[in-house]
Amino acid sequence: MSGDFCLLDTNAIIALLQGNKQMLEYLQNAQWVGISIISQIEFLAFPDLSDNDKEIFKQFLIRVHVIELSTDQTEIIDLTIRLRQQYKLKLPDAIIAATAIHHNANLVTSDSQFFRIKELNMVDFNSQ
Repeated sequence: MSGDFCLLDTNAIIALLQGNKQMLEYLQNAQWVGISIISQIEFLAFPDLSDNDKEIFKQFLIRVHVIELSTDQTEIIDLTIRLRQQYKLKLPDAIIAATAIHHNANLVTSDSQFFRIKELNMVDFNSQ
């Protein structure tokens, strides 16, 4: 899928940084690759991250767009609320899904709970 806009879920980031070949191949031709600030926080909150892991992630952040969340992003906030209520998602997952939908990006993930969100374009990196 050449030219895709891709938002990586936290598990996709981990797979990519571990050298997952399917992820590397899929993202080679992506037009835009981003992550939610939520995924940045989730990754850095993992216990037992080594200094090397943190450095690799720091280098990764230079190469992707980090989508922040602020009070003036009413569309993402409203969509987050609706997705959380409609699909009974955890708040971080609702924010990530809303961010992908708002940016018209494929959500790259292996988290099966996202597959029930009709409005979301999904890419399961395990099936690539």
